[in-house]
Amino acid sequence: MTIIALLAGLSLFAIGGVRESARDGRRKSDLEVIRSALELYKADCNVYPGSITGGGTLSAPASCGVGSVTYLQKVPQDPIGGDYRYCPAAGNIRYSLYTHLEDDTNTEAACGSCANGVCRYVVTSP
Repeated sequence: MTIIALLAGLSLFAIGGVRESARDGRRKSDLEVIRSALELYKADCNVYPGSITGGGTLSAPASCGVGSVTYLQKVPQDPIGGDYRYCPAAGNIRYSLYTHLEDDTNTEAACGSCANGVCRYVVTSP
C-alpha cells in the first residue's frame, strides 16, 4: 500500500509539471499569434495599435484606409486568466508583449514599466 501511495504521489507531482509546461507553451504560442497579427496590422496601417484587449478583436480602424480588415477575431488571453501585457512605444512604432511563465528556471526578461511585476518571457517588434 505504501509503495502504491508513493507512486501515486510521484505521478501527481509529475503531471503538475507537465501541465505547467503546457500552459507555458501555450503562452509562448499565443504571443507569437499576437505578434503575427500586429505585424499585419502595421503593414496596413504603418503603425502598431495603441492598445489591444484580451478576448477582444484586433481590426484595422477606418483611419488606415484598408477597409474592414480583422487581424484577430479574438485576442488570446493567458490560460489561467488575465491578459498578456502589450506595451506600445511612443508613436506606436515599436511594442513589447510580456507574460509570466510558471517555469521559474527561466531568467526574467526586462519587464519595463508597462509590465507591472515579474515576467519571464517577452516578444518585441522587429
